[in-house]
Amino acid sequence: MTRNRPIPHVKPEDAAFIRSLLIHEDDKVLAFNKPPGLAVQIAGGRGKSLDFLLWTFAKSNGKRPRLVHRIDSGTSGVLIVARTQPAAAHLSEQFAQRRTQKTYLALVSGALPEADAGTIETPLRKVPSDRGGREKMVPAGEGQKGALTAETHWRVLSRHGVHALVEAKPVTGRMHQIRAHMAALGCPILGDRIYGSGKLSAPRLMLHAARLVIAHPDGETLTLSAPLPEDFESLAVTLGLNSQAG
Repeated sequence: MTRNRPIPHVKPEDAAFIRSLLIHEDDKVLAFNKPPGLAVQIAGGRGKSLDFLLWTFAKSNGKRPRLVHRIDSGTSGVLIVARTQPAAAHLSEQFAQRRTQKTYLALVSGALPEADAGTIETPLRKVPSDRGGREKMVPAGEGQKGALTAETHWRVLSRHGVHALVEAKPVTGRMHQIRAHMAALGCPILGDRIYGSGKLSAPRLMLHAARLVIAHPDGETLTLSAPLPEDFESLAVTLGLNSQAG
């Protein structure tokens, strides 16, 4: 961890806010249920982000928790951070070696697959975004320059008309992987301004990191779960979907 650094001032209300998001806390790791719209990290460290708010947990010598993975700003749900350098190395290696189990829930719309489950292995490549933002992922042909392997297991938990509640389990961890893969299937995530119809379909991105299974630095299996945000559940009900399915 960073040592002997000045500790930035975190407003009491912001400290209370980040503490309210805790779903797990021990001497080696912290886990949060990140709300949609809160950036995990902001370039240059300016502005309020979950990374900045981690200063709330800093020690007097400047050591503080550090990120070991990220989820998109618009995505809600489970995010784990390390409180010590050995814990950071342990957790980071698991993400890098794809030994974690990640489960996401998404509200989608479009040409839903007839099957109730499957695996999409469409390679992805990074290109400049044409809808705001700096980059996006698009399907790539085999052997195409910049193509990255990407694998997502998916399952339809509830469907009604052109809408569905989908469970997605990414094996790889590419940028925007679930978002790009759902769009490639023909049913982009509601509220996705890059891969779907943005606010024409939902006020914000309807993607939630519901569960993370990872080995704790002490050796035991740590299972972290985050309940669905109220607006996600409400929209699911409005669309005739069972948000408790699965």
